[in-house]
Amino acid sequence: MKRLLLTLSVIVFQLSLCFAQSDFQKAVVKFKNAKTVTASVVKTTHRDAIAKDVVSKGTLLMKAPSEVSITIEGGKDQLLMQGSDFTMTVKGKKHTTSSKKNVQFASFQTVFESILAGGAVDVSKLTDLTMNKQGTTLQLTITPKAADKKSAKRMLFSSFVLAIDTKTSELKSLRMNEKAGYTEYTFSGYQFK
Repeated sequence: MKRLLLTLSVIVFQLSLCFAQSDFQKAVVKFKNAKTVTASVVKTTHRDAIAKDVVSKGTLLMKAPSEVSITIEGGKDQLLMQGSDFTMTVKGKKHTTSSKKNVQFASFQTVFESILAGGAVDVSKLTDLTMNKQGTTLQLTITPKAADKKSAKRMLFSSFVLAIDTKTSELKSLRMNEKAGYTEYTFSGYQFK
């Protein structure tokens, strides 16, 4: 009996992953044939210890197969993914890492590469990714797992949350949760080329 329940549990889990991958592919289908995607960005920085959020504006540029750039206030702040290389510019100061050295960005890279490929890259096997569909929004949450306590202390983000509008096939927002707040990017005015 226990074996039967375990087998059924595994089958149900596998099916849920297949349905999640299918929902994801449908949600990002518009990206499949686009070589370049642009949008407007509103960046909201929230710190628990500060009463008022900081809001600024910028642009999003995505190029297949694996380039994503969020530029705020003409480059003063920037989040750049070029394949496995990541560059974060904060107040003009650059910080670099890669998904090979810094595991918290590995699934992040895979998810964005899959978005740019219209869902062709399978994300269902990512162990730190969950997907929830709420109405017309597909929410993807990446919760990186550190290998040890030392690595956990060095992690900049506790999770990444992406919201995709399933009707328009557009990325609505990216939220990067930190220990004492979050940074959220909201996207609008998409152009697919």
